[in-house]
Amino acid sequence: MFVTKQPLAMARIGLALVATLGLASCATYDDEFATINSRLDQLDTKVQGAAQSAEAASQSAQQANQSAQQANQRLDQIESRVQQLEASPKRKPRG
Repeated sequence: MFVTKQPLAMARIGLALVATLGLASCATYDDEFATINSRLDQLDTKVQGAAQSAEAASQSAQQANQSAQQANQRLDQIESRVQQLEASPKRKPRG
């Protein structure tokens, strides 16, 4: 009887050893996943910041475009008035 119990005990010890090693290797994966998640969170924050900066730049560009259009309209008005003044007859000096 003693002979049959020894292989069974050895099998249990081997099984416990394999289970322990298997669970120990899972812990390292958890650490790696935590590191990867942390990096992803940092990248997400940077991407959101870049998107906000791009949106602000787009709005600024739109405002600058509107200002440029208004300036061009005003310049066209002034230019037509200058052309009218240049085409009018010259005044004779007094005296």
